[in-house]
Amino acid sequence: MSLGEAAAARQAWKSKLFADGVSMAFERDGKDTPVLENISLEVGDGEFVCLLGPSGCGKSTLLSAMAGFLTPTGGEIRIDGEAVRGPDPRRIFVFQERGVFPWLTVEGNIAFGLFKLGRGERERRIRYYVKMVGLEGFEKAYPHELSGGMKQRLEVARALAVNPDMLFLDEPFGALDSITRLIMRRELLRIWEAERKTIIFVTHDIDEAVQLADRVVVLSARPARIQQIVEIDIPHPRDLSSRRYLELRDGIFQQIGLAHKV
Repeated sequence: MSLGEAAAARQAWKSKLFADGVSMAFERDGKDTPVLENISLEVGDGEFVCLLGPSGCGKSTLLSAMAGFLTPTGGEIRIDGEAVRGPDPRRIFVFQERGVFPWLTVEGNIAFGLFKLGRGERERRIRYYVKMVGLEGFEKAYPHELSGGMKQRLEVARALAVNPDMLFLDEPFGALDSITRLIMRRELLRIWEAERKTIIFVTHDIDEAVQLADRVVVLSARPARIQQIVEIDIPHPRDLSSRRYLELRDGIFQQIGLAHKV
């Protein structure tokens, strides 16, 4: 798919989220410290977008504002045409720190947000997501009995089980080893292709962004501004050694002022 074709395909999608001139400042020692500056971004329904930038630039702040946990000091964020005024159960945030409940089993964690469902539908949904994330045979296990990657899959399963409109993921694989990160990226892509939820994913890992996203939004150092939006015009699964993949990855390295060298 060419860049023009990718842009045309995105325009055909229904708009899901629109950030309009979003700015954010926090008060410290009696002075306002700007974190975000005039961020404008549109995300399509079912799109996978990565927010990429250096540590501390404001990526997580922007994600939290999109999810309704923070209120911008300037501008507005709208989802499905409605202003975001706070968190919404239709939109799930997966935090950087592990969010599974240690006192609940795998089944119990996935069932946590399903209390309004009848027993039959609740059990059907638990079975479906246990199978989807590859945790069959571990239904009765507690989090301390799972590996790091399995805990991360459990957290994704719990988020998906409540059938959210959107997923906000804040560096969810940052604490995993490199091999497990690669496995979890593949798992997340497999789940996204099956479910087609809108995903906004924060990372500072350029390879991770280019491997996962439809588009990569490159943010500057704080106060964060959008430096560039990169269309990733490579079909999944992506060949991480292909010429186009390397061109896109190295172009982002150059954009942020780093020459990628092996």
